[in-house]
Amino acid sequence: MARTGGRIERFTISIRKGDTVRVLSGRDAGKSGRVLSVNPRKNTLIVEHANIIKRHTRPNPAKNIKGGIVEKEGPVHASNVQIVCSGCNKPARIGHQTLPDGTKVRACSRCGATLEK
Repeated sequence: MARTGGRIERFTISIRKGDTVRVLSGRDAGKSGRVLSVNPRKNTLIVEHANIIKRHTRPNPAKNIKGGIVEKEGPVHASNVQIVCSGCNKPARIGHQTLPDGTKVRACSRCGATLEK
């Protein structure tokens, strides 16, 4: 999201929930993991086992929550991750291809394999 004179521009994220990504920068650079959730408004993702934060929680017997320090994944900006292609098994940029039946799919720009499941 970029601010330009009062209005907010939104970017489209080509990474989806369930994709395998590699973290490129930050304290967890080099780690790989699955995308657990995507927040397109903030342009962030939650990556499994990356950006672990500690959250202090209060006990809540009604919801069966034990109190204490809970470790969970924090958000990572989408520009700091790169998708890992299942075909060449390397981090790659995402391109788009139009199939003969007219559907548009995400494709690896390195090897050309489609990233759809």
